[in-house]
Order: sequence, then structure tokens, then C-alpha cells
Amino acid sequence: MKRLLNIIVFLVVGGLLAVVFLQVYVNQTAAPHMKYNLEDIEPAYTGIVLGASVRPDKSLSPILKDRVDAAYTAYQEGKIKKFLLSGDHGQTDYDEVNAMKTYLNNKGVPDSDIFLDHAGFDTYDSMIRARSIFKVEKAIVFTQKFHLPRAVYLGRNLDLDLEGFAVDPKSYEPSAYLKRREWLANVKAWTEIYIEKRPTFEGISIPITGDSSPTHDQ
Repeated sequence: MKRLLNIIVFLVVGGLLAVVFLQVYVNQTAAPHMKYNLEDIEPAYTGIVLGASVRPDKSLSPILKDRVDAAYTAYQEGKIKKFLLSGDHGQTDYDEVNAMKTYLNNKGVPDSDIFLDHAGFDTYDSMIRARSIFKVEKAIVFTQKFHLPRAVYLGRNLDLDLEGFAVDPKSYEPSAYLKRREWLANVKAWTEIYIEKRPTFEGISIPITGDSSPTHDQ
């Protein structure tokens, strides 16, 4: 029993150390490519907006609205030319990408500048599909500061020339749950890179430099 207990303690401590190591490693790897002021960002053709929850009335949650608003400001200032809105549209009654598109359309952004990735079910899928399906080479990704290191880490390890913009307003503070979730999500991200995981859905190429209409619901 004593030997078994020692093994269990060793595994638990080793696991905790691995989680802490990956948290530090992901943060340090991503840090040089994270920006907090738009004027510090080099222009890129594509702005990737990562999905988040949408309300039952199809309005954007505050966390998603901040992401889309930041990307829209970058678009207005000439930092990006096209939007790649990547989120969960795996069910007919839940649709993150069209909610984002409608929000941007209402601000005057034409459909021709909006590409939709309906299968961006998580950050890894969004990043690998940006490269493999939409043929994105250089991009700016828009998300909150707590999530940004993992997004940048994944994108750059999937051959994207990627910078990240932290969209947090000064009053925003992520919940303790969101912070804790990132620790385990970093383990998942490292594993996905290490095993060269395929995206949940693949499909035909729709280059970001071409026509956006194939990505829109008919």
C-alpha cells in the first residue's frame, strides 16, 4: 500500500508540474507575438475572430462582441482586409458564425469581406482550418488576453504567420473558471500539435483571397 501510495503521489505531482510547465511554455512562446494596442500591429490580409457563446436570441455574448468589435476597428483602420469568422455551427439551432456575420453586416461590412468557418469547434480546429482550408498565410487573431497565448501558440505551430490582439476592455476580468480552464487547455493544445491531429471536419479549399460566397448559407 505504501509503495502504491508513493506511485500515486509521484504521478499527481508529476502531472501538476507538467501542467505548470506547459502554462509557462505556451505563455512565453506566444508573448513576443501578442499586442495590446492596434497601432503596434503590422497589417495582415486576414483577421481571424474566434467564436464564443451566442445568446438564444442570436445576439453576441459580451465576450464574443468584444472580439468582433476589436476586429471591426482593425478593419476600419486598415489593419485587416478580410474577416475569417470561425466558430461552432454544428447544429441548426446554434450558430456562432452567422451571428457574427449579421453583426458585421449591420455595421456596413459587405459579404465579400466576410468568410465563415462553420466548423471552428475549438481553437485548434479554427487554426488548422485557417491554414488548410482557407489558405491563410498571415493573420491577426482577435480574442481575450487569457485565451490569446494558446491561440497564438497553436496558430504559429500550424504554419501561420500569426500575431494576436488582446481585445479586453480595461474593465474586463475573466472568471476564475476561465483562467483555470486554460491550464488544462494548454495540455490539450500541446497534445494536438504533438500528434498532428486532423481537424474535426476537412473539406475543399476556399482561399481567403478569393470569393467568400461559398462559405455563406444559401
